Amino acid sequence: MTRKTSPSAAPTGFAGLGLDDRLLEGLTALGYEEPTPIQVAAIPPLLAGRDLLAQAATGTGKTAAFALPLLHLITPDAPADQRTTSMVLVPTRELAMQVAEAVHRYGKVLGVHVLPIYGGTPMSAQIRALRRGVDVVIATPGRALDHIRRETLNLASLRMVVLDEADEMLDMGFAEDLELILAATPPIKQTALFSATVPPRIGAIARSQLRDAVTIALDTAVKRGSAVSQVRQVAYIVPRQQKLTALGRLLDIEHPVSAIVFCRTRVEVDELSETLAARGHRVDALHGGLAQEQRDRVMHKFRNRKTDLLIATDVAARGLDVQHVSHVINYDVPVAADAYVHRIGRTGRAGRAGVAITLAEPREHRMLRNIERVTGQRIEVVPIPTVADLHARHQELARESLRETILAGGLDSWRGIVESLAEEFDVMDVAAAAVKHADTRRDVVEEDIPVASLAREPRAAPPKRASPARPREGQRVFDGGPKRSSSLARTRERGGDSMVRLFVAGGKALQITPSDLVGAIANETGLSGQAIGAIRIEERHATVEVPRESADLVIAALGKTKIKGKHLRAEIDRFG
Repeated sequence: MTRKTSPSAAPTGFAGLGLDDRLLEGLTALGYEEPTPIQVAAIPPLLAGRDLLAQAATGTGKTAAFALPLLHLITPDAPADQRTTSMVLVPTRELAMQVAEAVHRYGKVLGVHVLPIYGGTPMSAQIRALRRGVDVVIATPGRALDHIRRETLNLASLRMVVLDEADEMLDMGFAEDLELILAATPPIKQTALFSATVPPRIGAIARSQLRDAVTIALDTAVKRGSAVSQVRQVAYIVPRQQKLTALGRLLDIEHPVSAIVFCRTRVEVDELSETLAARGHRVDALHGGLAQEQRDRVMHKFRNRKTDLLIATDVAARGLDVQHVSHVINYDVPVAADAYVHRIGRTGRAGRAGVAITLAEPREHRMLRNIERVTGQRIEVVPIPTVADLHARHQELARESLRETILAGGLDSWRGIVESLAEEFDVMDVAAAAVKHADTRRDVVEEDIPVASLAREPRAAPPKRASPARPREGQRVFDGGPKRSSSLARTRERGGDSMVRLFVAGGKALQITPSDLVGAIANETGLSGQAIGAIRIEERHATVEVPRESADLVIAALGKTKIKGKHLRAEIDRFG
């Protein structure tokens, strides 16, 4: 690939690392603002063709540190059997899928073809994809070796090999496989080795495989002092598709005085702030894409308590000092432990108690463990509150509100109503009816969120590997073909989920926002905003989650209602 760069004065951020302009545009579209320390340290030498030994833990942003440089090596016009220029070796199939998705996302603007290969899936599908031509292969060692022995993985044109989480691959007994795989690669190539620790065995691999390597050892030490001593730290394990529902419930349960919700990218910030605003929250967005005047206006409102929720990126919130923040919520697990400490330091100020909440996907347990290890502080993993917990919290809040009203006095004008009703009904029934009448959420129907486990990935004892688990149903293969149905979509089709996702034929091109969809659905069907799930707006379509029993009603309503002057076709989304 020919690198396209344009001169600029003292470039900063990702632009200062020497990346292709098209990759920079893609990162901007994804909402990435600034590189992490490992990215700053690793990208320039990798772009310069140097070998690399990097000590970097999970959650530091190391995937982008090697993914962005290897995208510079793709040769899209090469014959299929000469197209594979990069291979990334990872210890588990879960990590293979995660890295493949990241590389695909970063390289989408280049038309890159990425293929994750791992055990437990049919060889035939992987062989067909390899024959069509793949730019980047993300593989577990066992399956990579199988393909090499079958001569279905052609490494003759390989220019870069990355060993990701090398120490874990050795712990799982892959040392011999790694030696055989590396022996099958071209003698002249670039090699990058990423490992959370560098024990003697890793040092031996580095000495035998790396040539004149650049060594990076990030100082991951963070302050453990009193800055966060007053902060209660908890994490909830939530499937990605349930995050928005979980966030809404936690806001109801916690009832924060003032909260900052952190997201990784400005795109997520904009989408989440629009959705929460449509659901009745007083919310503002803060990210690097805003002009300074806009940022000042947002912060003025937040400091003066005219906004309850501030949805922000890490970059935008640097230096933010607001004394009354009661809660910090990590909508995504921070990519680095120091970012986590910075985030939760926004609450618990001036000796006040604070709460730090993290929403983690089941596969992100490593990132939580790394944060605990680096900070020396425990993050309590607790289950998502149930519907019963939510109702109990509503009753508690109602009791507190009534108590404050009684203590405030000024009730004489209402006594006549109570006295007249007390002649006909028990006074306790009168009081209970008054509380029920005042409960504005009495008609909201809540569904329990499926429990997600923080399952640890199985390890096999060396020297033999454990048999790989069966793949998750409907796993996507990024080989340039159509995406298969996701496991979530199939679960919904079988009726195993109370929510169903709808495809709506209209998106950003029509200037449609989450507020438009929520308003149309609520006005035409009577569904409350709280009953509507995650909304995602794409360029020419949108998806929205609604209760399964209301799906037909919503589809019919959207077909009859004009949004931005157009009737929008809606149907059940059967593709992930």
